[in-house]
Amino acid sequence: MKFFIINSFRSLVYIAYFAVIIVFALGTFLERKAVNATFFDLFGRRLTEAGEGLVAIVAGLVVGWFASTILCGLIVTLLDIRDDINDRLPDARDN
Repeated sequence: MKFFIINSFRSLVYIAYFAVIIVFALGTFLERKAVNATFFDLFGRRLTEAGEGLVAIVAGLVVGWFASTILCGLIVTLLDIRDDINDRLPDARDN
């Protein structure tokens, strides 16, 4: 049973990792006008409509990758800490 629970958490993290990336990419694509305004503020040039969508998707993928790495890394770390505590808990009860 423990094997199933650990692997289901691992599967959940894998799904969450890609879901966060997709959500960020979709969100920046939907807000591509704001991405174009930010690009104009940084570089002083406007993007074409195709370039606007491409830059928005790439920016969303990069930001989503960073956010999902941090988020899923924290989840895995917390689950590992919890698992270590549960492994040591019976030893503490015996003393």
